[in-house]
Amino acid sequence: MNERVTEISALLRRGLEEDIPELRGDPRNIELLGASVEGNVDTLLHALRHEIPVARISPPTAAIEYARRLAQHGIPVNALVRAYRVGQRRMTELFFAELRAGDITPDDGVTVVEAITTMMFEYIDWITQQVVAVYETEREQWLESRNSARALRIGEVLSGAKPVDIDSATESIRYPLHWHHLALILWYPDTGASGDELIRLQRFVRELAEAVGTAAAPLFGAADRMSAWAWLPYRSEQSDAVARVCDFACKRPEAPHLAIGIMSQGVSGFRRSHRHALRARSVALTRADGEPRIIVASEPGLSAAALLDGGSAEVGEWVGEVLGELAADTDNDARLRETLRVFLRTGSSYKAAAAELDLHSNSVKYRVGRAVSRRGRPITDDRLDVELALLICHWYGTAVLRPTSE
Repeated sequence: MNERVTEISALLRRGLEEDIPELRGDPRNIELLGASVEGNVDTLLHALRHEIPVARISPPTAAIEYARRLAQHGIPVNALVRAYRVGQRRMTELFFAELRAGDITPDDGVTVVEAITTMMFEYIDWITQQVVAVYETEREQWLESRNSARALRIGEVLSGAKPVDIDSATESIRYPLHWHHLALILWYPDTGASGDELIRLQRFVRELAEAVGTAAAPLFGAADRMSAWAWLPYRSEQSDAVARVCDFACKRPEAPHLAIGIMSQGVSGFRRSHRHALRARSVALTRADGEPRIIVASEPGLSAAALLDGGSAEVGEWVGEVLGELAADTDNDARLRETLRVFLRTGSSYKAAAAELDLHSNSVKYRVGRAVSRRGRPITDDRLDVELALLICHWYGTAVLRPTSE
């Protein structure tokens, strides 16, 4: 097999491309993959032939460089690890084929198999530790170097502290600031980081942009290790852009949590859309009954609710003062609040509220009466306060409600 390293390596490389879709695509990466495979095969076969302990083996240069290249292209690290596991399996099959074809006694065959499988396991375990460490270091450094200057420029544009040369800023951040923008905030809940969150977020934004038909590449910036900012560019206003983003995210169970801004134009629109997305996210994070996976700034009343701090005790106290017993955290009061909210929003029309809530108008009338009764006083004198309090309850949930024990 030492005499057929090139042939064996080509066979393994083709197998890896077939089994692992993430390794396909860029011709230069495929060429480097071939060199990495050949370096590993050659190293392993020589170690077996000359009984070289794994601890004395240096990683093949091409294997190290290939790990770096995958990191730079945002290919997930699990694809790299899987490549070594798949390669191990296929190499084992080739060893067994050679043994079956050779003139060797059963006892000697067992001895050979034990020696080969032990060495190969030790080698794969050792080499994967080396290449993963290189990958992680390279990915971190590369993201920092690539994003630091861009992030600084994005921050300058967002701050609005000084006039922005739109053409210069567009060139430096490689994003069309003249166009229409839809800002996104993306994050993963803090339930135990796996270390590749930013890579996953960046890949999600890239695939999302392709799916919703942006007119250019999206702009992506890391906010921290678990969250990111992004903007989707369009040459003209797209009325269905938000719906298309929601549709794409809803169909992806592995999608991150998502706050969607409003579509706006130019530098001021770039800032405005981002500002609305941040406000929407603040509402999502404040909810005590669990973060919604997708929250949209353009939903009726959300922007107004976002201007208030739903996590503030003062806001909760005010809601309780306005709504009385209707602010209790019970399922029944939740139904009454929602019915009253929709009734007031639809111009105090039982018929319109019934259509929206899919209820009979008599049911709406009954619930509205019960809601007013639970509040303890009419809503004619301070209707605006009531509507705002109901809106806050709708978006912040239990964070602003009275516990049932009170």
